[in-house]
Amino acid sequence: MSIIGKLRPSKNSLPCEIDSLGVHAKLRYDLDAIGLASTDYGNIVHEIPSAVLYPTSIDDIIELIKFSNECPLPFNVAARGHGHSVRGQAMAHDGVVVNMLSLKKHYKNGNGIRVSTSGNYADVGGEQLWIDVLNATLEHGLAPLSWTDYLYLTVGGTLSNAGFSGQTFLYGPQISNVLELDVITGKGDFMTCSKDQNSELFYAVLGGLGLFGIITRARIVLAKAPKRVKWVRMIYSDFSIFTRDQEHLISTKGLEYLEGSLLMDYTPANNWRSSFFSPSNESQIISLLKKHGILYCLDMVKYYDDETANSVDKDVQMLQEGLNFIPGFTFMRDETYVDFLNRVRRGEITLKSKGLWDVPNPWLNLLVPKSRILDFNAGVFVDIIHRQKKTTGPLLVFPLTKIVWDDKMSAVIPDEDIFYSVGLLHSGSFNDWQDLDNQNNEILEFCDRAGIKMKQYLPHYKSKEEWIKHFGPKWNTFQERRAQFDPRMILSPGQNIFNYV
Repeated sequence: MSIIGKLRPSKNSLPCEIDSLGVHAKLRYDLDAIGLASTDYGNIVHEIPSAVLYPTSIDDIIELIKFSNECPLPFNVAARGHGHSVRGQAMAHDGVVVNMLSLKKHYKNGNGIRVSTSGNYADVGGEQLWIDVLNATLEHGLAPLSWTDYLYLTVGGTLSNAGFSGQTFLYGPQISNVLELDVITGKGDFMTCSKDQNSELFYAVLGGLGLFGIITRARIVLAKAPKRVKWVRMIYSDFSIFTRDQEHLISTKGLEYLEGSLLMDYTPANNWRSSFFSPSNESQIISLLKKHGILYCLDMVKYYDDETANSVDKDVQMLQEGLNFIPGFTFMRDETYVDFLNRVRRGEITLKSKGLWDVPNPWLNLLVPKSRILDFNAGVFVDIIHRQKKTTGPLLVFPLTKIVWDDKMSAVIPDEDIFYSVGLLHSGSFNDWQDLDNQNNEILEFCDRAGIKMKQYLPHYKSKEEWIKHFGPKWNTFQERRAQFDPRMILSPGQNIFNYV
């Protein structure tokens, strides 16, 4: 669905002096550029900027932000990576959106990814996609430790949120695997920061939702890369047994990845993110779904290479010992490390071929305390989602461990040693997405009534009070850091945080 016909960008909302800047020639006002910057993966929010900056160097971004600071009435600036936000977080109404991907074409060494084999790290441009980081580091036999499920996201984008997947219980989120950053603050200052240098900015930016600065470089921790994976999926009908086995597995040694998901009796056993089951397996699963209504899939992955190829099957068997999945309902795939990490891309290509990718995606991502996950299952998975039978997208649920997160960073998590990532990855049509969003609100209201102290990931709130509740004890620090690094509140207006303060 195109919004180009509705676009009326107003260059007049920017100060006329902007035409005298060196960066002026890199500002675009055409409908193609404005249209791209006015939408995102969510296809729900549309905010029209006055212009889009296509930078050829970080100096262009610095000049733009400094100019905004000098204006009596500053204009907003938002950095846009691959546009995978779902609620307009990277948009800037009547401001300027910075198309970060433009830097990929103009970076000095051609790709903005420099690998240090002696230091086991990679210096990566904030505009780089994680898939390109993977391919560049693998050339040296190395790879980052922590990933997201989808790799066509920018480094700066995921680090501004947290970035996690099935490896996170072991290695922490992506923000826990950063040694150093280069950041352009909301004042237009270019600063290098780490835990030991300009640490306040370092901790502010990681998980900071883009409100303190734009990440232009990140130094990412690397380790020796495996070559292949054993990917095992086990089926459960009892949620309490399913979660107990997940929690057992993350406490054992030897496992590199764990995620869980739900199957409903009104949706196919295979979904666009994971066509795991063969046709014969699928018919077995469907029969089981008719009996139970909901099934729970536990995915665990063991990495291996040439040195461990002979022992990997035995290692998998040892990991499965004592687990209580439904007998006979365990399935295994053997894939290259790259194919496993890039598995969601296959689903994306399929959906795009059917015209089902660029549709409304009212996703809801929650972090739920372990102590309340059984209540969440009964109240949400069973009594709302399964009963209403509206949801058609993937439903994810898997445990994370607090110990591998750094509380000094801006990212917010529940205050328990173990908490669950719940991903309700709804896809709708332009006619019915509001029904799914109403269901999201019903889920949030249930959690509130039941006293489930969950946190939203990729948060979306509409009032100051909701944001204060979200950040909890971190709110005052969050405000102080904003005043320090972006006192005129120029950056990331699409987050709708300080718009209400």
